[in-house]
Amino acid sequence: MVYGDVTIVVDERDDLFFTRAALQAHRPAEGRITVQPTPASGSPAALAHDMLYALGKRLAPGPHSPDVWLDSVNAAWLAAASWGVATGVRHVVVTRAHLLTIRRIDQLLAWRELTGAQLTLLWQRLPRGLPPALARIERRICGREEFEALLGEPGPIPARPSFPPAASAMPQPAPAVAARRSSALPLRGNGATAVRPGRPAHPCTGALATAQLVQAAPAIEIASEETAALAALAHPLIAGALSVLAFTRAGLGSLRFTRDLDITGDVCAIKLHGVNHRCCPLHAVPAWARPLLAGARAHHRLTPCPPGDGVFAPVMLAEARHLRAHAGRLPRLDLSLPACTLVP
Repeated sequence: MVYGDVTIVVDERDDLFFTRAALQAHRPAEGRITVQPTPASGSPAALAHDMLYALGKRLAPGPHSPDVWLDSVNAAWLAAASWGVATGVRHVVVTRAHLLTIRRIDQLLAWRELTGAQLTLLWQRLPRGLPPALARIERRICGREEFEALLGEPGPIPARPSFPPAASAMPQPAPAVAARRSSALPLRGNGATAVRPGRPAHPCTGALATAQLVQAAPAIEIASEETAALAALAHPLIAGALSVLAFTRAGLGSLRFTRDLDITGDVCAIKLHGVNHRCCPLHAVPAWARPLLAGARAHHRLTPCPPGDGVFAPVMLAEARHLRAHAGRLPRLDLSLPACTLVP
């Protein structure tokens, strides 16, 4: 572990000033969020859920919730890391950190390592109770002015959405070669329907190369209430997949082959793929959906998946049960998800 961007704020007297200042510092648009741990929660993923809540995400309620897979610790923290990277979170302040278990403190430190964000922990108890993982952290402050100055410092990540360029899964043809293949028609492949380990990737070009040849189809307009509902979805793959279906009205099967390089670096266009790549249209991504697709791509990149694997592949398993359940909770979007399109 590297602790250079972790700060302990020692508040022995539990001064209301520190808690109030931390809550007022919650400004997601500026890259800073404040996480308030749920007291006395026994759920192993509770702190990750608190992080998702601070990021503006809401878990679907109920015993048969489609978000039940986020009860898994690894899945929940991966989702939180994906949203943190995609939305450019640069500083996370956690209140009442002295109530956290050693396991949850370790989870927080691992999340910081994964995202590169600055982490500030309010320890509202005597410092002699610091666990070993935090006792090794040298940066500690205890004064009000020091804390205010810390909240005003620029973090290690720019306060803007992080839209890194896509990693290429295969060499892209030169523009002149690509132009000879097609000038306006959809690009076609060699009939391969999936990319599997040990098999060569199909030659269907990515979104950036395609954008040099054809104009992206305009996005379908969605009401603000529906876009807000999609933006609040907790899992980045589900939020990204349903947003694509909403602004393209494409079939669910078209998402099966969407790769990292099928999303442009600025997340302004996405390329979908038909069966045997006979029709692979390019769609413009509306502004409201770009952070959602950025979250899905960040989720893909934070997992040990080859760049040629499908970005949405994990939510297409088991007849896309979780994806279909969330679509059913958004009836005004009229997202039709027939299960038959999911079988290779």
